[in-house]
Formats: sequence, C-alpha cells, structure tokens
Amino acid sequence: MACGNVANMIAGSGGPAISRVRDSAGLDAASIDGRQATILDGSLSTMARDRTRAGILPGTLDLLILRTLLFGPVHGHGIARHIRQTSEDVLQVEHGSLYPALQRLEREQWITSQWEQDARGREMKFYRLTPAGRKQLTVEESRWRQMVRAMSRMLRPA
Repeated sequence: MACGNVANMIAGSGGPAISRVRDSAGLDAASIDGRQATILDGSLSTMARDRTRAGILPGTLDLLILRTLLFGPVHGHGIARHIRQTSEDVLQVEHGSLYPALQRLEREQWITSQWEQDARGREMKFYRLTPAGRKQLTVEESRWRQMVRAMSRMLRPA
C-alpha cells in the first residue's frame, strides 16, 4: 500500500494529522502527528528503526529457529535471545515475526510445542525440533551455504 493511500485512509477517518515524507534512507514514510513512520511491505510502522543492526534476511528466519532448537527445547523469548546473543547483537528477531514463524513451522510439523514450567515455575510454551525439522534444517543449511558461496563470488574484487 502506498504511503498516500495509508495517509488518505487514516486522515479520512478523522484520525491523526498525516503527511507524506521520505525517511533518511529514502523510503516512503509518513509523518503522523509529528512522529515519523516508515512504510515497509505495505505496513505502516511507527517503531524506531536502528540502522546499525542487520535485519533478518528473507527466508533465513526458519533456518535460525531450527538451528536454535537443535540444541534442545526452548521457549519463544529464549529463541529470540539465543539468536541475538549468538550473533553478538547483530540479528534481532522481533516477536511479531517470531511467533507467526513458530506457528508456521509447527503447521509444517518441523517443530512441536508444549506448555511446561520453566526453571522459575512459570508456564511457558517450549518448542522442540522434530525428525522432519532436522531434515528441513539440513535443507535450509544447504541453501544458505549455496547463497553464501554465490555472494562471496559476487563480492570478490574484480
């Protein structure tokens, strides 16, 4: 959805004052009551974006989740924390991306989930890798290595 369409939709509803702007990266954005929002994939986001951190590349979240679960059962927040810590704070997985991915992986039967008590006695949903998930992890790792080789060839000095 274009910025103008979002702005017209919201402004037409008697909502906040919206104007079309460009953010610092030249992306379509909007100013909503003085706060800058960015249009990404047709969604309007007012969350601040940290340009020093790498986003998760499309298609890699499944690999990151499956790889994390290879080491044993983990709850959702633990998965996000493991990815962040292992990548030395470079990769950040937002909960709005993580939980839909976990649901999708569960539908594919690559992971299972079960409510259990954590070490502090709190009920949390723990995710586990299935045998089919281990196979898929092998497929995802192979695809990633192929992509890394291709990118390495592209980035070599001429």
